[in-house]
Amino acid sequence: MIDFSDFYQLIAKNERLSCWLETLPAQLAQWQRESLHGYYPGWVKSIENLPDMTPHTLDLKNSVTATRVPELNDGETRRITNILRNLMPWRKGPFSLYGVDIDTEWRSDWKWERVLPHLSPLAGRTVLDVGCGSGYHMWRMVGVGAELVVGVDPTQLFLCQFEAVRKLLGNDQRAHLLPLGIQELPALKAFDTVFSMGVLYHRRSPLDHLWQLKDQLVSGGELVLESIVIEGDEHQCLIPGDRYAQMSNVYFIPSAKMLAVWLEKCGFVNVRIVDESTTSTDEQRRTEWMINESLADYLDPENKQLTVEGYPAPRRAVLIAQKPE
Repeated sequence: MIDFSDFYQLIAKNERLSCWLETLPAQLAQWQRESLHGYYPGWVKSIENLPDMTPHTLDLKNSVTATRVPELNDGETRRITNILRNLMPWRKGPFSLYGVDIDTEWRSDWKWERVLPHLSPLAGRTVLDVGCGSGYHMWRMVGVGAELVVGVDPTQLFLCQFEAVRKLLGNDQRAHLLPLGIQELPALKAFDTVFSMGVLYHRRSPLDHLWQLKDQLVSGGELVLESIVIEGDEHQCLIPGDRYAQMSNVYFIPSAKMLAVWLEKCGFVNVRIVDESTTSTDEQRRTEWMINESLADYLDPENKQLTVEGYPAPRRAVLIAQKPE
């Protein structure tokens, strides 16, 4: 099974995070016991079957790309490809690992390029990525100098995808993923930057989510919030019916201006909307590594400006805010 002892040793030496050891090991031990069924053991076996690799060159600044010299032979490439395909569907990426190119559902690199210019420098920072998926953006954060990136996401498959990539990156210890939800974290007040991207609209109580994010930040820390929004003023909010773009767990979709008001209501300062863009079927689509339905299947075939339910098609905004000093 996946071993979290390296992370425990790491935070034991961290003045801000060492208090987490009072609760975290018991939480993860319980999670491990409850995961001994379904697909998880097989996914863990796939990780164990991956070869131990150390890249000769590792580019995390411009992509997530690992290479070595000499290159893998055809048999080695097929072996790694087949093992990684056991961990499908791959949703967040892309990854290029020794010539194995994982073309994920999302071009998460495009989102990163929209977000990065607006961030306070991450160099030397301790970062939390909430709802991190397979951890693609975590590696990009490391690539621009973050000292430690902790991701939380309760999905078993995402943890296994992350651990598979980390093994192929030489067991890099600058990023760690924990299979928890934000609501399971104590108020650590330990992170210089907290990211929540693609999570808020899945929360039944979005303001509670914003408070939970604030509780993880140090005084003066920065929140990076990305979410689906609608067009409109600070009074506009969509509350979908049973489904939105075929998703059953979408509760509130505010305008970007309303979302800024929510952040201010929760005590954040210096709130600004730094980007808004409509999600295209080039950015989210079906691939060989994610063969299920994707965005094109969720839009009205007669009018791509609408979802199949008749709501405005997904539009995403990025907001930056600070916790007061």
